[in-house]
Amino acid sequence: MALDACHEEILHLRGDWGNAQIAVSVADTAESRSKGLMFVEDLPTMSGMLFVYDRAQSVSFWMKNTLIPLDMIFADATGVVRKVHENAVPGDLTGIPGGANIQFVLELNGGMADRLGIGPETEMRHPAIPDEIAGWPCAS
Repeated sequence: MALDACHEEILHLRGDWGNAQIAVSVADTAESRSKGLMFVEDLPTMSGMLFVYDRAQSVSFWMKNTLIPLDMIFADATGVVRKVHENAVPGDLTGIPGGANIQFVLELNGGMADRLGIGPETEMRHPAIPDEIAGWPCAS
């Protein structure tokens, strides 16, 4: 497997800060999205969960039954990051809005977005993002 090839279990990120690869579990059904990372006690470094929605929409998350702090990275249909929420508090029931027109959300260990430099305009590459509209297509 080539390091830069697109695979379901790897999300690529790039920005003016550089590049990164994150090992991901994909949550692309209502059931898997509602469970998310609840009850996970330890998330390996450079690992996370990619939430995939059928269409761009307004999304909001909370930390019910979540045991570890998380960064939430909200991206539009093209895979371009629009918002980053850092260090969501475990167990907090306060809604964390991602904004409008969000289709992908990456959850990472709290503090990873800052450590890597991930912010608005960072690009994601993953097979779930259609090449025809992706800011950084798998076919490139």
